[in-house]
Amino acid sequence: MSESTHSSARFGHDLTQGSIPRHLVTFSLPMLAGNLIQTAYSIINAVWVGKGLGKRELAAVTVSFPVVFVLLAVAGGLTMATGILVAQYAGARNWARLKVVVQTSVALAIGISAVLLPVGELLTPLILSRMQTPPGVLPEAISYMRIFLLFMPFGFGTFLVVSMLRGVGDSKTPLYFQAGSLLLTAIFDPILMFGWLGFPRLGLNGTAVASVSAQALGVVALFLYLHHKDHVVAPNWRKLRADWPTAWLLLKIGFPSAVQQSFISIGMLFVTGFVNAFGENATAAFGAALRIDQIAFLPAMTFSMAVATLVGQNIGAGRLNRVPEVFRWGIALSGGVTLPLMALMLLAPHLLLRMFVDDAQVMRIGISYLRIIGASYIFMAVLFVGNGVLNGAGHTLATTLIALVSLWVVRVPLAAYLTARMGRGEGVWWAMAASSVASMLVSMGCYYAGLWKRPVGAHSLVQDARATEDAEGEDATASLAPVE
Repeated sequence: MSESTHSSARFGHDLTQGSIPRHLVTFSLPMLAGNLIQTAYSIINAVWVGKGLGKRELAAVTVSFPVVFVLLAVAGGLTMATGILVAQYAGARNWARLKVVVQTSVALAIGISAVLLPVGELLTPLILSRMQTPPGVLPEAISYMRIFLLFMPFGFGTFLVVSMLRGVGDSKTPLYFQAGSLLLTAIFDPILMFGWLGFPRLGLNGTAVASVSAQALGVVALFLYLHHKDHVVAPNWRKLRADWPTAWLLLKIGFPSAVQQSFISIGMLFVTGFVNAFGENATAAFGAALRIDQIAFLPAMTFSMAVATLVGQNIGAGRLNRVPEVFRWGIALSGGVTLPLMALMLLAPHLLLRMFVDDAQVMRIGISYLRIIGASYIFMAVLFVGNGVLNGAGHTLATTLIALVSLWVVRVPLAAYLTARMGRGEGVWWAMAASSVASMLVSMGCYYAGLWKRPVGAHSLVQDARATEDAEGEDATASLAPVE
C-alpha cells in the first residue's frame, strides 16, 4: 500500500485543495448511493407491507415514524455537531483534537441513548393516540415502533460514525457497510414477515426486526473495521470518556440542530394528525408519497452534506475564499439534478405510486400530493445548499431558526387553515410547499448577509493558535482545547 493510500485509509481526504466541482461530485456520489441505500430500508419495508399485508399496515408504519424521528432528533444534533467539528479539525490537520471529539461524541451518544430509550417506550401509546391515529391502526403502530426503539442505539451509532467519516472526507467506506445491511434487510424482510423457511410469521413486526437487526450488524462491523485500520475516527473503547470542554462545544453547536430536528419532527406529528383526520386512505397515501419524496430529495440533500463538509474543512484550514465557489457549484449541481425529478413528479406521479399501492382512492390522493409538492422541489434544492454552507460554518442556530419559522409560522398554521377551508388533505400539501419557499428565501438572506464569514467551532481555535505562534514563535496547534 502506498503512503498516500495508507494516509487516506487512516485520515480521509483533504478537500481544501483542488477542483471544487470535482470534490463535490466525487464526494457526493458515494454519499448519494449510501443515502439511496438508507432510504431503501424504508422503501423495501413499504413495498412488502403495502403489497403483502395491506393499507392498514402501511398506515401503521406511516404514523409510527414521526414519533421515532422526534427521539432521533436529539441524537441528530450530536451527529451534526460531530461532523462539523471533525471536518473543521481535519481541515486544520489537527488530529489530536479531532480524536478528542470522537471520544467525547461516542461517550455522549451512549448516555443520550440510555435516556431516550425508556422515555420513548413509555410515551409511545400516548403520543400515537394524540396524533388521532385511526383505532384500527393504533395497536400495530405501537408494536412496530417499540421494536425500532429497542434498537435505536445502533441507529444512533450508524449516523454518528458515518458523520465522522464524511467529516474527514471519506464517503466511500460507509457505502460498503450500508450496502451489506440493505442486502440482509432484503433477505430477511419477507422471511420474517410471512414465516418462510421455518421462521415464525411476525407480520408487520417482521419488517421492523429485519431492518433494525441488519443495521445493528452493520454498525458493529463498521466499528470493527475502523479499529482494524487504526482509523483516526475509531474510538478507543478502553479509554472512552467525555472531555467536558469538547462536550460543551458539541452541545453548543448540536443543541440548535437537535431543537430544529425535534421541532420539525413534532411539526410532522401535527401534519400527520391533519392527514389522519381524513381516514386510512389519506394516511396510506401520505406514507407512500413521503417515501417517493425521500428519493426525490436525496440528490439535493446529498449535495447539502457535501457542501457542509467542504465548507467545514476549508474554514478549518482558514481558506474562506473558497466558500462562495462551493456555494455556486452546489446550487448548479443540485439544481441540475433536481429539475428532471421535478418534471417526473408533475408529469407521471402515478408510475411512482404504483410501486407501493394499488387502491384507487389512495392513488388519487397520492397523485395530488406529488404534483403539489413536486412544484416546490427546486426551492428545496437551493435551500439545502444554503443551509449546507451555514452548517459547515457551525451556524446551526441560524438553520434552526429558519426551520422553526418555516414550520411554525407557515406550515402548521397554514395547514390547519387550508384543511378547514378545503375539507380535504390537499390543504396540507399546499402548506408544505409554501413553507419550502419561505425557508429558501430566509436561507439565501443569511448567506448573502455573510453570516458564514463569522464561523463557529474549531476555526476559532485555529485562529487562536496562529495568534499564539506569531506572539511566541512556536507551534501551538497541537495543544489546542475547545473554547466555551
